[in-house]
Amino acid sequence: FFSPQVLLLACAEDLECIPGFQQKVFYIEKPFEFTEDQLVLNLKFDDCKGNNKLNFEVSNPDFTVELDGNLVALKNVSEVGKALFVHARSEHAEDMAEIFILEANEKRGALKEILKLEGNLGIPRQKRAILATPILIPENQRPPFPRLVGKVIRSEGTEGVKFRLSGKGVDQEPKGIFRINEMNGDVSVTRTLDREAIANYELEVEVVDMNGKTMDGPVRLDISVIDQNDNRPMFKEGPYVGHVMEGSATGTTVMRMAAFDADDASTDNALLRYNILRQTPTKPSPNMFYIDPEKGDIVTVVSPALLDRETMESPKYELVIEAKDMGGMDVGLTGTATATILIDDKNDHAPEFTKKEFQATVKEGVTGVIVNLTVGDRDDPATGAWRAVYSIINGNPGQSFEIHTNPQTNEGMLSVVKPLDYEISAFHTLLIKVENEDPLIPDIAYGPSSTATVQITVEDVNEGPVFHPNPMTVTKQENIPVGSVVLTVNATDPDTLQHQTIRYSVYKDPAGWLEINPTNGTVGTTAVLDRESPFVQNNIYTALFLAIDSGNPPATGTGTLHITLEDVNDNVPSLYPTLAKVCDDAKDLRVVVLGASDKDLHPNTDPFKFELSKQSGPEKLWRINRLNNTHAQVILLQNLKKANYNIPISVTDSGKPPLTNTTELRLQVCTCKKSKMDCSATDALHISLTLILLSLLSLFCKSF
Repeated sequence: FFSPQVLLLACAEDLECIPGFQQKVFYIEKPFEFTEDQLVLNLKFDDCKGNNKLNFEVSNPDFTVELDGNLVALKNVSEVGKALFVHARSEHAEDMAEIFILEANEKRGALKEILKLEGNLGIPRQKRAILATPILIPENQRPPFPRLVGKVIRSEGTEGVKFRLSGKGVDQEPKGIFRINEMNGDVSVTRTLDREAIANYELEVEVVDMNGKTMDGPVRLDISVIDQNDNRPMFKEGPYVGHVMEGSATGTTVMRMAAFDADDASTDNALLRYNILRQTPTKPSPNMFYIDPEKGDIVTVVSPALLDRETMESPKYELVIEAKDMGGMDVGLTGTATATILIDDKNDHAPEFTKKEFQATVKEGVTGVIVNLTVGDRDDPATGAWRAVYSIINGNPGQSFEIHTNPQTNEGMLSVVKPLDYEISAFHTLLIKVENEDPLIPDIAYGPSSTATVQITVEDVNEGPVFHPNPMTVTKQENIPVGSVVLTVNATDPDTLQHQTIRYSVYKDPAGWLEINPTNGTVGTTAVLDRESPFVQNNIYTALFLAIDSGNPPATGTGTLHITLEDVNDNVPSLYPTLAKVCDDAKDLRVVVLGASDKDLHPNTDPFKFELSKQSGPEKLWRINRLNNTHAQVILLQNLKKANYNIPISVTDSGKPPLTNTTELRLQVCTCKKSKMDCSATDALHISLTLILLSLLSLFCKSF
């Protein structure tokens, strides 16, 4: 073996006793095999007080350290790992030593790489006044504190000067972890260190005079915390659930378990090995799965035949997985997690009807579900390998039937979607096929049990008579004489085998214009048909009739009659407006534009003819001019005095024969001032004159 002599803080004869291993790091070349009782190396531990009750512990149980410090193998060992850790503890001190086991090709340069001698750790390439070699401190040391861990040397002596230490862990957070004896350069740690919190400290040391003036330095002092196995492996990414298809080949990877260890990843403290502690359930084999101890991959180890979901006690397996550090050695710390493995179903079972023939009975004229077809399927009900898809493959030429899957029960719901007619066919035979949503695996096929027959019996019911045609239409002229025949309705009974009689009645006759002969179905009028009635919409009057058979109970059919009414000229035209106002001093004597309307239809409406009735008196006061087919204008021939005037105007339509209507247009002549029309004075004057005339007439009558 070889060791890094540069780790010595100074020449041995110049140093005081420092408790602990005199050399903390060793490098040995890995042999082909460590043989039993072979001396590996000698460790020197000194607590500076006689090593009372000294005890050694080795991380690998295949090795031991004898009281004289010799590290020996207890048996022939070929696989050790990359490092061994030796913990020494006496009544007054404890320390940790590391033995790195290197392959032959790793030997060159390993010392410099581990101890960071390439350039920046303060190991001088030329003579310097301050010698501050790296310090290694095991984590988790126990009290008492402070504990001496190293020493800084000044080649020019320490008289009249003092040492000063600074950096993170001294005067920077976390403060006060390290301190230096100002007079002799002893470096001490004041508390337990945790490598997982801080693994390295980069400090600076300098020499100052008694006034604080820097004499030498600063020089970098590196302190590294040596890892101890103080963190258990942890599974952080749970829950862990894996899936594997039933019938999978042996060695199929299911999932990967990965644990985390906060210890130094370059040491066995974080070298994890995986193991299955327990499997639940244990059937059909207690060892259904295997876990790769290094990778954590869980794979199947049973034959595809045993990985059959339909024969398993449960399709869910729970594995308790253990991760152990120290490469799986007995001294390693452990952590556990549960891996849940679900055996996924594949469609390796075809659905089968529970019986070959189903029966159903349905009344004619009725729609809806008539029978539920039941099937069995051994596949997983939560998958398309179980869900059934039904189809009618024979016996449904008229598409009177449909079948759908009940999503809760997986049954086939056979329905009548077009009413069946007993008189046409009293029996129906359907051939039904069932399949799965998912296709079957290649070596499985649908068999005879995947088809079934449904025998359907149609029951005869008393069906209502049917009108022919329906609706019925007829055209009649309005105002035909009461008692006129409109038409004769015709209804037949679908129940041709029952030989029933039919009677007719009025069901809905909104205007009360019609009647029907109950025996022969002749419809006649009981009142005048009026096209202008509010019961007529778009010239059509609608009535409903019933046809009732003699069954027990009787059945009823409804027929609709649409009567299209032709117009006759039976409505006189009307005039609007009937009131007009004009100023007594108006310059524009065009008083009002009149319009005419007629309830009848063309040609019994416009063009209208407007005329003034004969005017009394020697002078004509107004005239009327036709503007178009529906409007005319009244014009004053002179200004009139304030009064109310009634102008009789006649309007005649174009019907044959034409109809004329005479309407009085009331004309008020009013006083107009400042754009305001005042007609009240005129009314009052007119009323007053009337009262005077009535009073004079009364006096005249009393004198006789």
